[in-house]
Order: sequence, then C-alpha cells, then structure tokens
Amino acid sequence: MRDALFALVALLLAPAATSAQLISIRTIPVAAGDQFQLFPSQTAGMGGVSIAIDDPLHDPFVNPAKGARITTLRFLTSPTFYDITSGHGRTFSLPVSLLARSGRWFGGGGVAMQQLESGRRFRAWGALPDRAHSNIYAYGFGGWTLPGGTVSLGASAFVSDLSAVDGVALMYPRSIEIDQSGTSMDFRIAMLAELGGDRSLEAIFFHDRLSMTHDVTYANPARRVSADPETIRETNLDRTNTWGLHLGYVQAVGEHWRLGGILTGNFQSHPKIPNYDLSGLARDPGPGTSWAYNIGAGITRVIGPATVALEAIFEPIRTHTWAEANAPAGSKTVDNRFTFANAIFRLGADRDMGTASLQLGLELRSVNYRLVQQDRLQGTVRRQSEHWLEWAPTVGATVRFPQFDLHYAGRLTIGRGQPFLRSRRQGVPVLQGFLLAPGGALSLADALVHTHQLTVSLPIG
Repeated sequence: MRDALFALVALLLAPAATSAQLISIRTIPVAAGDQFQLFPSQTAGMGGVSIAIDDPLHDPFVNPAKGARITTLRFLTSPTFYDITSGHGRTFSLPVSLLARSGRWFGGGGVAMQQLESGRRFRAWGALPDRAHSNIYAYGFGGWTLPGGTVSLGASAFVSDLSAVDGVALMYPRSIEIDQSGTSMDFRIAMLAELGGDRSLEAIFFHDRLSMTHDVTYANPARRVSADPETIRETNLDRTNTWGLHLGYVQAVGEHWRLGGILTGNFQSHPKIPNYDLSGLARDPGPGTSWAYNIGAGITRVIGPATVALEAIFEPIRTHTWAEANAPAGSKTVDNRFTFANAIFRLGADRDMGTASLQLGLELRSVNYRLVQQDRLQGTVRRQSEHWLEWAPTVGATVRFPQFDLHYAGRLTIGRGQPFLRSRRQGVPVLQGFLLAPGGALSLADALVHTHQLTVSLPIG
C-alpha cells in the first residue's frame, strides 16, 4: 500500500496561493504552518471572512484591480510568526509593502524575507533536527481605472525563491540530509466593476507554477567493501501547474446588510512528482490532474460600530493520480481516483471603539473524500472514505495612532497532527505508509499551529 498513492504528496505540499482562489487539496490533516501568509489583513482576526466584507489591506494583493480603492500612499510591514507544537517546525517572515495611487493609475509591491525551520525528522536511531532555511519573496501589482471611473483593470506577479517548503522533510524519513531549491510563481489578471449602489463585480484569471528540486542523501545500506560509497544521493523534481478563474459579486441589501457570492475553478496538473522515500515495486511517479471548484455565499451586518460576517463555501474536487512501472516504460501499476466534498464555514465579529477595535472569529473546515484505487498488478479494487474537522479560532485588535495604525491577528489551528505509523520491525515513526492516503488505521501525534501577525500601516503624505 505504500506504493499506492505517493502522487498525492505533491498536492499536500503545493504552496498556498495569495488567497483562497488556489484551492487546497489534502488527503490527511497534517499540521503544516502558514508559510505563505505574507500579506497584511484587516479581517484575519474575524476568522478570515472575505466574501461580503472589504479588507483594504489585503484585497489589492489578491485582486490587483482592487488597487483602485487605494486612497493614499501607504507603507506596510507585517511580521508573521507561526509555531507547530512539540518541535515540529516554526517560521518567521518579515514582509514590507508599499501601496500607491496617482490619478487613474495605482500599484504596489514589496519583498519578504523568511526563515523556516521544518522541525524534527525521525530515523531508526532517533530524531534529527532540521536546519533553518531562508526563502525570499517578491510581489508587485499595477493597474488603471478606465474612463468613467466604474471599471478597473489590474495585473500582478508573485515570485518566490525557495530553499525549503514546509513538510517536504517528512517525505524522506530515511534520509540523512535534504537540500531543496526552486521557485514558485503566481500571475494574475483581474477586473473590478463598481456598479453603483454599493454593488461590485470582480473577475480574476490566474496561473500558478511550482518548480522544486529535492537533493536527498541516504546512508548506503548495501556497502560491503571499502570501495563502495558511504552515502547515496538522489535528485527528485517536483512540478505543479495551476490555472484558475475566480468570480465574485457583492451588493448592499437595505441599510445594514451586504450579501456576496463567489465561484472559483482550478485545474491542476502535476507533470513531475518526486520519487519520495518509499520502498517496494520499481516504478516512476506518474503525473496527476485535479479539477477543484468552490462556490460560496457570505452575509455581513453592520449596525453602528459593530460588524458581524458569516460565510459558507462548498468545495467539490476530483483528483486522478497514478503510479508507473519502470519497465515497460509508462505502464500504470496503480490508478487512484479521489472525490472530495469539502465545506468551509467562517464567522467573525468586529467592534469599533474609535481609536481601537477588537475582533473575534472562527473558521471550521470539513474535509470529506472517497478513494477508489485500482491495483493493476494484483487485479484488485479498494474503496475507502475519510473525514475530519479542523477548527481555527482567531482574535484580532487594532489600535489607531495619529501617525499610524497597528493591527494584530492571532490564529490557533486545532484538528491537525503529525502523522506516524509504528514500524513492526523498528518501532519508530515512519510517514510513507499513509501520508499519501490511509492504507489502514490513521495515527496522529497531536500538534497545534499557532500563528501571529503584527501589521504596521503607515500613511505617507
């Protein structure tokens, strides 16, 4: 069973996009951190609600056409830290950004430095701490408002120079060293139409590319004579491409209500999937494809200084992956088809007190999928269903000084863990048995993810 579903690891480890428009596909509730949470947000403390509520700090980075709503030159920095309990990893990011507008033209951009520690990896003789890695991110957007002032167009680019992606080290439990290198890129073209009467329509077309190389070193178990090398080095490639379209609509209803809806579609292809640290049948990782959608609705009520927002999103997903034997070349050994029916609920509240405001929120994520697996070597078909819930309470606060605004957002993710399966021979944690998809009883070592973001918003001029 260890050879059955290793292709799904690429889906687990694909970096998150700058927003929920890149739909996450996961087969187990692994406790990975918010590595790509780099942009400031004014509603992060409200459970991350976004459908029927504006987020002037975050929106231009998600939809570059919303830069038309920038009112003043503004400098932003949002140091972000997350920690996974029990020493499973931590990351510190320091992004700086600038937003600007002149007449019909608007734009912005910035850079971010990041230090990532992916935590402990287990081997037969104990746990090895993984060293710290540095990642660099650069992003920018620009656009203009067409004559008439109701329609704005924008484009953006987000580029990452990566020396580590959180979670990859867990894929090679028998290694003694892992070197990662590569890039992640996200390109967007967007439109925003202000229709009057507090109504707006947005459309975003985007393309995301992940290209990583994993150089993995193992101890040579077959060394018998002094001429044999002590270690074996293996190079694996990881390639994932995503194309997507997002539509959103918001309008006011009466004096105190706003309603909104979203529709998003993703096509993901995986032309090259790494040969992770698995043993058994000779094979070469085959490609995979996924079609993922979300449809959601949100409602916001504003009465005086209080704002309450609620939204629900349904995510149907279909994924097809397969494994290929080395000989004959290209022949399939295992064929896997996943059907997901995921749901996301978010609730948030904000109380404005003039010079300060407080926020509370909650996100609930339900993951449901069914696997139909065909083993062409054994001539068998296996069916399995999995379901779990993830909870994420959030808090936030804003303090407004005459010269700048200070925003804090905290998030605690519950319901995830670090997977392990006890080896009958060694009695040590190994991850390859079910990280791809459960082949038996799933075991998780409890792990919580603590995320903290502090944003300084400084108007210039």
